Amino acid sequence: MDRLITAHGISLQMHLPQARYDAPEQRGRSLTGRTGCGLCGTDSLEAAIRPVRPVPACGLDPGALAPYFAELLSQQPLNARTGAVHAAAVLDADGQLHVREDVGRHNAIDKAVGATFRAGATPRALLVTSRASYEVVHKAAEVGIGLVAAISAPTALAVRLAQEAGVALVGFARGSRFTVYCEPTAGA
Repeated sequence: MDRLITAHGISLQMHLPQARYDAPEQRGRSLTGRTGCGLCGTDSLEAAIRPVRPVPACGLDPGALAPYFAELLSQQPLNARTGAVHAAAVLDADGQLHVREDVGRHNAIDKAVGATFRAGATPRALLVTSRASYEVVHKAAEVGIGLVAAISAPTALAVRLAQEAGVALVGFARGSRFTVYCEPTAGA
């Protein structure tokens, strides 16, 4: 196994015997039609870490998020029944939440963003019931969302990407408590 440390992270290259490499193919499985963050299947860190454009500041004080998180949590009927799904909400420029649930956190985000655009609304902030990963921040920046808030922690790569894009990043948003990891800016 070869290990390479780069500016983007640690890259591991494993060398498999041909028989072990061919074994999954003999089981007849296929992974076409994947859902998720879009990183699965990339063969290098450079291919996985895509550039992001700067976004305008959303102008929302992270301290004002508590009522929106309360509303998000109240609009999770699937999670109330199962305790096993994620939710995401896009807060639009008119103060409306577009909440969606899914077993996959990335799917929940995609659904909430789609619902916002279908309603003809302008996205302002993204609230998630998961951690704030690089992929979550990247999805938000791609659609011009200037604030991402999560009930859990952000990853180090998410913080770095938020700084590059000018996205305000909030973690551990629970009740009236939260931690600001990146201040809102007008883009970097």
